[in-house]
Amino acid sequence: MTAAVFFGCAFIAFGPALALYIFTIATDPLRIIFLIVGAFFWLISLLLSSFVWFVARAITGNRDGPIEKYLLIFGVLVSVLIQEMFRFAYYRLLKKANEGLKTINPDEPAPSMRLLAYVSGLGFGIMSGVFSFVNTLSDSLGPGTVGIHGDSPYFFLNSAFMTQVIILLHMFWGIIFFDGCEKKNWYPLLAVILTHLLVSALTFLNPQYEISLVSAYMIMVLTGIWAFFVAGGSRRSLKRYLLCQDKNFLLYSQRSR
Repeated sequence: MTAAVFFGCAFIAFGPALALYIFTIATDPLRIIFLIVGAFFWLISLLLSSFVWFVARAITGNRDGPIEKYLLIFGVLVSVLIQEMFRFAYYRLLKKANEGLKTINPDEPAPSMRLLAYVSGLGFGIMSGVFSFVNTLSDSLGPGTVGIHGDSPYFFLNSAFMTQVIILLHMFWGIIFFDGCEKKNWYPLLAVILTHLLVSALTFLNPQYEISLVSAYMIMVLTGIWAFFVAGGSRRSLKRYLLCQDKNFLLYSQRSR
């Protein structure tokens, strides 16, 4: 049973990201490099967030009680802001790299920023999902029975679905964020930061999973629709894709812009 829970939760959490990687990234070495660098940027943001958390805990003397709750809120706020700062830093790096590629090899089309936004967002999401869920996933192998002391028996399942949401949201946030930077429109950037904070804050409602998980999925769907149109999608292109009339769909085959 524990093996079934382990593999089931692993495929729920990482299945969509794995499929996206195999079909849209694994065939292009350059995309793989950008994905790995994006994941590395997220790791740096995690390291910096951990340092801030360590300092905050040291200042408060590692005391429990009400101050612990405020520390968690502070930690979420700082972590989200640092992640978005590193997303912006990665955008600036990709912008410079794209210009460099055009200069070195003007005959070859450089990757579009929309494509790079998608790849970097997926890199952020995969690394975020791995670090947030891998320890929980390892515990699902046992020993022990979830919920035996009155806790929710659906802890692993809900954690897997929430990890899936975060991975996909990072991908959508990357597309919207980069588009806002390209157009010098700061409202999408603000929307990304606020929705990131909101989804992170929803985890404080656990174990009321019916509220936190449903709300997170609603935000993911709305953000995904926004990212779809930002990436150049339309009702017509979506219809052609669903009817299998268009094999080259959206970001997978975009030319440089």
